[in-house]
Parts: sequence; C-alpha cells; structure tokens
Amino acid sequence: MAKLDQLFVLMKQQNASDLHLTTGSPPFFRLHGEMVKLNYHNLTPEETQALIFELLTEKQKRQFIENWELDCSYTLEGTGRFRCNVFMQRRGIAAVFRIIPEKILTVTDLGLPDSLLDLINVHKGLVLVVGPTGSGKSTTLASLIHHINSTQQSHIITIEDPIEFVHANLKSLINQREVSSHTKSFGNALRAALREDPDIILVGEMRDLETISLAMTAAETGHLVFGTLHTNSAHKTIDRIIDAFPQEQQSQIRVMLSESLRGVIAQSLLPKADGQGRIACLEMLINTSAVSNLIREGKTFQIPSAMQTGRNEGMITFESYVQDLLKRGMVTQKEANEFVGKKPLLSTNSSFAGGGAGAGAGSVPSPNPAIKPPIKKSS
Repeated sequence: MAKLDQLFVLMKQQNASDLHLTTGSPPFFRLHGEMVKLNYHNLTPEETQALIFELLTEKQKRQFIENWELDCSYTLEGTGRFRCNVFMQRRGIAAVFRIIPEKILTVTDLGLPDSLLDLINVHKGLVLVVGPTGSGKSTTLASLIHHINSTQQSHIITIEDPIEFVHANLKSLINQREVSSHTKSFGNALRAALREDPDIILVGEMRDLETISLAMTAAETGHLVFGTLHTNSAHKTIDRIIDAFPQEQQSQIRVMLSESLRGVIAQSLLPKADGQGRIACLEMLINTSAVSNLIREGKTFQIPSAMQTGRNEGMITFESYVQDLLKRGMVTQKEANEFVGKKPLLSTNSSFAGGGAGAGAGSVPSPNPAIKPPIKKSS
C-alpha cells in the first residue's frame, strides 16, 4: 500500500475534492472550495518525490524527468480514481490529486435542469461545456455521456488527458483513449476517430488550434462532438474559438461555427447557503437561427441580449439561474450578488435549477476542522 493511499482514504472520508503536495509545505486539502492545511510537517524534497514517485509507473517517471510535468491517473481500489498533475516549483517537486467519484451522477442527481438533455438530443453538432478549473465540467460531461450510454445505441469515443470517469458499456459501445497512454496527442486521436465509425466524440480539452479545428470538422461531418474550454461565460466561448484562428481565416470560421455549434453550457460552483458543500450554477446558450446570424456576422457582443430574450427556446443566463437558486434558499444573498457582480438580485419566480443536491466535481461539504495527520511525522 502506497503511503499516499492513507491521505486518499482521508480525502474521501472528509469529502475533499483535491490533495495538494508541495515541497517545503504540509499537505493541503481543498474543502468546500477552500484550502485547508493538514496537521503535518513541512515536506522535504526527498519526501515529496518519494510519495509521488511511489504512485508512478517507470514510463511516467521518465516522462516527468524529461518534461518536468506529468498528467496521469491513479486508482485506489475501494476508494476511487484520482486525476494527477505533477510539476516542478521553486522548492522542488509538487503534485495535485483530484478525486473522481466512482459513481457517475445523472443530471437529476447533480441538480441540473432537464433542458440539458434536450441540448444533446441530436445526431450531430458541437456541444461545449466551459468554465474555470474545478467548476464541475468533467462531472457534467460524464453525466451527459452516461445518459446517452443508457438510452442510445451509439459508438462513443472519448479522448482524455487523463481518463477520469470510467464508463461501462450499457446500450452504447464506449472506447476511452488517454493521451500519452493510448495516443500521442488530441490531434492524432481526433484524426483517427473520424476513421473509427463513431457516432459521438468527446474531446477532454480543446486546448489548441489543431484540436479546435478538428473538433469543428468532426461536428460538420455528421458527428455529435463534446468538448471543454476554460472560459467564464457562454458568449465569450464563441470569441475564444474564433480568436484561436488566424485573422484571415476568422470569417470562414464564423460561418463554420454558426452552422456546427449546437450549444454552450457554462458552469461555475457557488457555496451552498447551509455551508454543506457547493452547488452548480450554469448558463446555457442555444444556437438558434438568431444566434447563428450573430455569430456569422461577427456580432457576438449581442449574444447576451439574445440569451435574455430566448428563455422559451431553452436559453438560461447566469443571472436568472442564480436568482432561482436564491429564491429557493440554496445560496446566500451575498454569494449571489458577488457572483453576478451587478445590482442586488431579488427573489422572483423561476424554474431553471433542478431539485437535486447540485454538485460538480469540486462539490464538497463544509470542512471538518478535526483533520488528523494520517501519516506519522518522521522522527
């Protein structure tokens, strides 16, 4: 049993979302969105490296030594899977481990609106789930893929770095591929996927021009493509994609995107009013004919107005969603106002948010102050 396994067990017991190991510091948990220091001594460079390297394969160690960075996953039977990022900082080696729930939650379990399922009830197009790191994008995507897997007879290919949620074959056949383990890059895997008879392709991260371009091509050629981006709102995602291309191509890309985009789900997490974890807050952009025209004509600055008037077509804005959470007592007035960043919200009738517990990947209950070190201090 690896020494870090004890910390991973404690993570699950405390419902922490992340474990941070850094040379020259005690370990930290992320609890309820906050960094909480464990009652532990400052780790030496040798201790930190030994704890991390015990989890890695020889190939992964070589990759880290060569690149000074590493993305991988780790499974602890009976506890769960962990997404790992290992890196160097000024005092030495460091790593962040994020727990991946063993059970894939449904849209209802997550407290998300059922209208998300209408967005994916298509055979082709591009669906983007966006938000900052730790906003629950992976959890929401996993729930959407799980819904398709449970209800449709499809061939689904996922390209991830690393593989997070593990899907069993239900009604669909799912092939999950991991960058650096099963393919050299997102671009290579996407090009190959077009020859592998997929119905649905999930791209774990659209991080560069090549990946964005190939994802759009796949969506244009009759596939349903899911992807993620690190943007803070639905309409800014459109600009982010277009701006990734050279100026001389952007007019053509606007046309392609206006035709292939199905919709954008932007997500964030807010502390619950009762202090017991965080709840997902989202907005949803649907590519209606009006939105498509705005994209094609380069008038993306008008998309927020189109979203405000497009509720009957399935549009949801952050402001209206937060207002609904506030009305239902799920978030505090202070948190709601700070998130929206505008004049104080008033509780009015709305029905966007679902009725579940509402939690993304970073959703955790409130911190337990009685955390004890699971590994004894060295003498």
